Amino acid sequence: MNKQESKKRKMTGTMKKKLAGLFVLILLAFVFLVIGITIINAKSGDKYTKQVLAQSQQQYDSTTIPYKRGDILDRSGNILATSIKVYNVILDCQVVNSNENYKEPTKKALSEYLGIDEDTVEDLLTSAETKESPYQILKKQISMDEKKNFEKMTEIPADKKEAEALSEEETVRRNNTQGVWFEEDYKRTYPLNELACDVIGFTYSGNTADWGLEGYYNSTLNGTDGRKIGYFNDDASLEQNIIDPVNGNSLVTTLDVNIQSVVDKYIEAFMENLKDGPNTDYRGAKNIGVIVANPQNGEILAMGSNDPYDLNEPRDLTSRYSDSELKAMNDEQTKEALYKMWRNYCITDAYEPGSVVKPITVASALESGSITEEDTFVCDGGEQVADRYINCAVYPDSHGTETVGEAIQNSCNDALMAIGRKMGKETLLSYQDKFNFGTRTGIDLPGEGTGILFSLDNMFDTELATTTFGQGFTCTMIQEVAAISACINGGTYYQPHLVKEIKDQDNNTIKSISGNVLKEVISQEVSADIRKYMGMSVESGTSQTAKIPGYSMGGKTGTAEKVPRGNHKYLVSFVGFAPLDNPEVVIYVVVDEPNVEEQASSTYAQYIAQAILSEIFPYLNIYPDQETDQKLQLWDEFTGTTRMDESVNGEDGNGPSGVVIDGTENPDMPEPPQDDSEEEGIDSNNAESDGITNEDAGFDEDDMEE
Repeated sequence: MNKQESKKRKMTGTMKKKLAGLFVLILLAFVFLVIGITIINAKSGDKYTKQVLAQSQQQYDSTTIPYKRGDILDRSGNILATSIKVYNVILDCQVVNSNENYKEPTKKALSEYLGIDEDTVEDLLTSAETKESPYQILKKQISMDEKKNFEKMTEIPADKKEAEALSEEETVRRNNTQGVWFEEDYKRTYPLNELACDVIGFTYSGNTADWGLEGYYNSTLNGTDGRKIGYFNDDASLEQNIIDPVNGNSLVTTLDVNIQSVVDKYIEAFMENLKDGPNTDYRGAKNIGVIVANPQNGEILAMGSNDPYDLNEPRDLTSRYSDSELKAMNDEQTKEALYKMWRNYCITDAYEPGSVVKPITVASALESGSITEEDTFVCDGGEQVADRYINCAVYPDSHGTETVGEAIQNSCNDALMAIGRKMGKETLLSYQDKFNFGTRTGIDLPGEGTGILFSLDNMFDTELATTTFGQGFTCTMIQEVAAISACINGGTYYQPHLVKEIKDQDNNTIKSISGNVLKEVISQEVSADIRKYMGMSVESGTSQTAKIPGYSMGGKTGTAEKVPRGNHKYLVSFVGFAPLDNPEVVIYVVVDEPNVEEQASSTYAQYIAQAILSEIFPYLNIYPDQETDQKLQLWDEFTGTTRMDESVNGEDGNGPSGVVIDGTENPDMPEPPQDDSEEEGIDSNNAESDGITNEDAGFDEDDMEE
């Protein structure tokens, strides 16, 4: 027993010595390790620290905070275009792949609550190119409601009782749904859908636009993105700097949604009611355009055309073409179809205007002294000009001896040709320039056309004669509205415009746009004469169909034979205003090839104008200023109370069955000159160029108002 104890003690002593030696070795190694780490840290510590932090900071890199594009409002503050907050669904593949338990719950949640295909998510999580990516866009522009619903169904409730009510399985599922976050963005939306679509335009992706106000004022509406920058400070703590975005400016337009709605309503009613006409290529007319404006300052209150499109679905052609037609289109044909749908007929298309320019011709002749208001003219049914005979509208009948006012009242081509001879081509062309025909008006919309005029070199006797009554040259609707406004407002030519105020993101007005006076084209005395003559046209001439009982009005009809001559295709129109002595509103209606057997009647344009004016006069607080026992009778297709042949009966210049004849059918009438100016006239312009300069528009500085 004693021997065994002695042996045990010897073994224990040996072990202690060995352990002591091992401890010394470990201690020495540790000392050397500490010394080595100290040396490395002293020499390269900052380098390694930055590398580690840089790797950790990948998920905290700077992100963009998008700006909100400015709104477009009507004159009363109704929203025409706005941007609503939406969210892009982002998948952080690094996070999901960091734990095998995250993958299935995350895929199922994305599928169930956001409709994202599980295979799509699986591909991103396993692909060599994306499995380590912290940023993969799964879905764009989901709504706030969709975002909130996803968060509600995948997060543990903050309320303790609600959290405890979850099953253990549900709690695990929610805790394992990871790596999904939402990136803020904005989506452009148009609450009134197709209303004023030609004027408003739409945006492409990325807040860019080419059409309408969206395109013209693109840079004004756009803002500047903000930034959220994450970084580690000197203490290795995560910090953020936020640079707030600057939202875009908003536009307050001159448009009135109520007036625009009335315009659109009657255009569509006309199109629908004549859809079964002889022409199967279109419904009620090939084209219809309507402009309602304030002649005292150039503000456009409404502007519309036929077959509008939904601004929220600007590439949807299904309402215009069948499925088979769409499938048969190649890319170029589809592009052409879209451009045709998007174009603004009221400012882009140029055409021969017809007799609506007669008041402008007479105003020019009076202002230049070529005629006086006491002059008279003899209409014998037409006139031999050079090698051809040009008819008056009532040929083979005639108007006989007429005053200047009666020439307008009766829409007499013969009298206007006589007036043209007295003016001469130099004077006539100079006043076409003064009234801004042949150049852009500078309206704040892209794609404005110019039309084509004769020059001194190619205007001969025949061209001079037909130009006086609106044949042989072309213009746009907006040119006619601006010119006729100057004729009736006292002689002031205002630049037509659609935006009256620009406001910043805090609703402060940074720019006000009132009437921009470009020049004085005629005297107040001549302007008063023109109003009187156009009043005669409404009271007892070719414009009677447009009359609103109880209101003093002026107007002028137009019936232009289209090229090629003799094909029985016409563009008919009406321009009118009220009240007669102090015009507050002007309307111009163009109906291009109405879908009827006999197109040469301006009554079709007058029906639309009368219906629109009958509704907007009370709305604009334009009160009746004439005593009358007559009641308003609209076209029977609008009201069902009167027949088409009961509108007008047998006055001078009027044919049977209410058909107003004020044009001329003559296959020998000259066609408009052909050159490149029309092509140049449809180039895009925008707010940066302020439309056009006065020099580009042909305005003489001497004509500008001081």
